[in-house]
Amino acid sequence: MSTVLTPRAAAYLGAVALQIEKKLQRALASASQSRNLLQELFADIALEVDDRAKDIIFDEGDVVYDAEDRNGCAYCFYDVLADYFVCVPRSGDSIIDLIVQLWSQSFASNIFCLLFYKRMFEVRFDNLDVVLRYSSALVQGAKNVFWTDVQTNARRFSSLFIYLVEEVAFRPERLKKISPQAQRDIFLLLSRFLFFYDTDDRLAILLKHFPDFPNAFLIGGPPDIFVSELADQLQELKVEPVLLHYLSHIKVLQGLEIRVATSTRLKTCLYSFTSPGGPMYPTRDVRHAAWDALDFLFPIGRYPRHIISFFFRLLYPWYWPSSCWNFVRSCVRAILYSVLLLLFSTWERLTKSKPS
Repeated sequence: MSTVLTPRAAAYLGAVALQIEKKLQRALASASQSRNLLQELFADIALEVDDRAKDIIFDEGDVVYDAEDRNGCAYCFYDVLADYFVCVPRSGDSIIDLIVQLWSQSFASNIFCLLFYKRMFEVRFDNLDVVLRYSSALVQGAKNVFWTDVQTNARRFSSLFIYLVEEVAFRPERLKKISPQAQRDIFLLLSRFLFFYDTDDRLAILLKHFPDFPNAFLIGGPPDIFVSELADQLQELKVEPVLLHYLSHIKVLQGLEIRVATSTRLKTCLYSFTSPGGPMYPTRDVRHAAWDALDFLFPIGRYPRHIISFFFRLLYPWYWPSSCWNFVRSCVRAILYSVLLLLFSTWERLTKSKPS
């Protein structure tokens, strides 16, 4: 998205920024209502740009913006506002000052991240204390909004994630504008959500740009750090479609050189999803997806694992009826598909053998 704004678009976004400032002032003046007001503001700036605003911002006569980003996602208000605060940095100073006074509120870092994530890397800050404070707020806010997407199985903040990957993580000159700890935290954050936002094709490049970690001799290199963060993320996921999405993408880890301890950690994580009941209580689809991923990444010991799992299943007789039913249903389905395939192939041979 270009950061060049037409006068009409700049005036409109300036008015929006003024409304944001007024709402922040109200949140600061009313301690009892501040959380609700910040939550409303967060929801407003995360909305997709409506038709009325599109006519003003996406000027068709002087093509400045496209209606969608390069990933085919519709722009949200935070996208265009982030560009606006890069074009007119001073317009966001009062908003930042108000957010700083509201740091303790749960949605303050989210709002700061969405509005100023581009300004953090494209506008210079001379005050080191300011950089340290804003860096931690950026990472915390990004983590919160990405988890919001996970909980709703949406991709509303994909543009923020892709910006952090391609325009920050892959560009060392920008990455160095934030504190070293924030640099490491951003890479840990990207490791956790890389699969969720369908950017696993950038994995190899991401690993090459990993910053140095002070305890690398204990935790391993970039592949080990990435896999460890991914395993922790899998353990925390509670939304079934999201977990299935992760398990379907995890096969890209094949061939990654990691330590034995890291490999065992990932194997244990996947194995925890293969059995019904506690502590994970996975559904049948999740169990099968976990088995597929486990067998693909760790083919050695595949059959002993299944045999051991079968005998452990015998210890839980209350799961026998459902297991038997699913087994019978799978057999019937397989037989039915085989019969249909045989009929279709026979019919095709007969039609081809008929004289013209």
